[in-house]
Amino acid sequence: MQLPAWPAPLPGRSTCLAAFLTFLVGAASPDAAPGEEASPPNLVLIFCDDLGYGDLGSYGARGYETPNLDGMAREGVRFTDFYATSPVCSASRASLLTGCYHERVGIQGALGPRSGTGLSHAETTLAELLKQRGYATGMAGKWHLGSHPSQRPTRHGFDEFLGLPYSADMWPRHPEAPKAYPPLPLIDGDRNAIADVTPEDQSRFTERFTERAVSFIRRHRDRPFFFYLAPNMPHVPLFAGEKFRGKTERGLYGDVIAEIDWSVGQILRTLKETGLDDRTLVVFTSDNGPWLSYGDHGGSAGPLREGKGTCYEGGVREPMIARWPGRIPPGLVCREPASTIDVLPTIAALAGARLPDRPIDGKDIRPLLFGEPGARSPHDALFFQYLNGQLQAMRSGRWKLLFPHTARTMIGQAAGKGGVPGKYAQLAVGLELYDLESDIGETTNLAERKPEVVRQLEEKAERFREELGDSLQKRTGKAVRPPDRVSD
Repeated sequence: MQLPAWPAPLPGRSTCLAAFLTFLVGAASPDAAPGEEASPPNLVLIFCDDLGYGDLGSYGARGYETPNLDGMAREGVRFTDFYATSPVCSASRASLLTGCYHERVGIQGALGPRSGTGLSHAETTLAELLKQRGYATGMAGKWHLGSHPSQRPTRHGFDEFLGLPYSADMWPRHPEAPKAYPPLPLIDGDRNAIADVTPEDQSRFTERFTERAVSFIRRHRDRPFFFYLAPNMPHVPLFAGEKFRGKTERGLYGDVIAEIDWSVGQILRTLKETGLDDRTLVVFTSDNGPWLSYGDHGGSAGPLREGKGTCYEGGVREPMIARWPGRIPPGLVCREPASTIDVLPTIAALAGARLPDRPIDGKDIRPLLFGEPGARSPHDALFFQYLNGQLQAMRSGRWKLLFPHTARTMIGQAAGKGGVPGKYAQLAVGLELYDLESDIGETTNLAERKPEVVRQLEEKAERFREELGDSLQKRTGKAVRPPDRVSD
């Protein structure tokens, strides 16, 4: 397999225009322009855990192959500048399912088993939004938006759920804090299918969650459906199914990615077998960048700087591939900035669903998704908060601005091995400006050379702070909404 260099070569706008025009000429339904749907499409949303920007073949991965995901990219659109709102689990997932910056809905960090905090029932999830249009809704995988029974997916619009309430490393076998966590349950609906998950159980999760997705699609083939598949991989602890262990040059991490690729292939095959292929939008992305301290058990950010737990590009820029035969022209590459907060409003527009009554932050990115000529990002800026509401970074157009804070780095540190992490060093981040069009790796700070650009970006950041706050400046936003809180 020929691998792209980092960054992968991008077609010019004329290439995208040609692809778009070719698609229009050959489309099976020439009466409908992209984004104008005669009937609501099905949606399969696949949201990985700690997948790095450089972990897929179409993004430059080495040591294993991802033929199904690479096929998705050839048959659909690959985004090069797609972002999570935060470089950590719960916060990122809240944004995906609500279309809001996570601070707006009061979710921060990675919620622990005993936190008592969860997504508010006053928020409208993507599942609840689609149920208004008669969709069947299902989920398998990692939830991580509240572990109390009243906070689980079936209380937030999902008809069925098979999965984990929080991260799979929050269990008594944690390599650094084994006494900090209770037994990890596998939940089916509202009951514990397994009260105390074992390593053997974990090795079957990718297969088991895939089987649930396939079953759901087959059972609901005669009505619109939404299935949210959230693999708990490649987040540590790494486990691969027996058929995949020892199969890649990259070791266990590569084996895990190969199994995720297999999972995607099973879903695509099922859509074809059920005759739903051209009626279903499949979206694949991840919650944050790779957990670099785990070394050989962590992923790759490719050409990007740093990883999970930082707001450098490696922590928040994600692979994103979308496929919808007959609707998305094949072979598109979109280099415009977009975000997980855009998924909900875009799907709402496609399904003809009403947006939530409460303010959201995402935008309809159908023009980007369908490769419309001249389509631009609808965002004037994207913002990244971490560590209890610190506004650490923002992007506007080609410019990335980081605000002074303390981050973490593995540069100069001994890498983790075999599932035991290395130790991060602290990294002092200054006021840093990067031109991402020419410096994707954030290597040359232009803040002193471009004071006017810095000033303009800081003005945008100030407006954001008024809305959603910034703990670096000890400021609380006027539009922050409370999460759900329970106590046992």
